[in-house]
Order: sequence, then C-alpha cells, then structure tokens
Amino acid sequence: MKPSGEVLYAAKADVVLNGHLHNYERFAPQAPSGEADPTQGIREFVVGTGGRSLNTFKPTVANSKMRNANTYGVLKLTLQDLPEGCKNLVLDMYQKMWNL
Repeated sequence: MKPSGEVLYAAKADVVLNGHLHNYERFAPQAPSGEADPTQGIREFVVGTGGRSLNTFKPTVANSKMRNANTYGVLKLTLQDLPEGCKNLVLDMYQKMWNL
C-alpha cells in the first residue's frame, strides 16, 4: 500500500480503513514508510471481524496499538467537525457504496 499511502499522506488524510484480514488491528499515526509520525501520520484500522472466521496474528509490527483476533464485530466511526461540503461528500460516497 506504499504508493497509495504516499498519495494519502501528501493529501493529509487522517484515517485509512482496511478489511482484508479476518481480525482487528489499530495503528498509531504513521508515515507511508511505517515510521511513527504523531503530527501528520495516518491512523490505520484493519477491521475484518465480520467474516465467517477469524485469523491469528503474525508477529507484532511497528506502531500497532491494539489487536484482537478472537471477537467478531464492526467498526463504528463518528465524523465530527467537517465542513458542510465534506459531510455531503461522505454521505454521497456512502449512498453510492450501498446503492441507497
């Protein structure tokens, strides 16, 4: 994900959501290189806890803050303090994603 991570980093993205692995992991803000970056870094979530099975973890990687491979669930995020145009963009993306 390094090339897309560099684009997101340059655009000052706050969060990246992934769901490929069948477990949950949250990372501290980091640069595309994987180095900690508390000022401009992107916080990454891996949320694959809604499938039919859960996967165990390989060794812990840098900046990992929370891991869970034994609980099914979903991630709920609440967007706050967004300009009205961003709220509309997020809603439009959500509606297209779920064909609403």
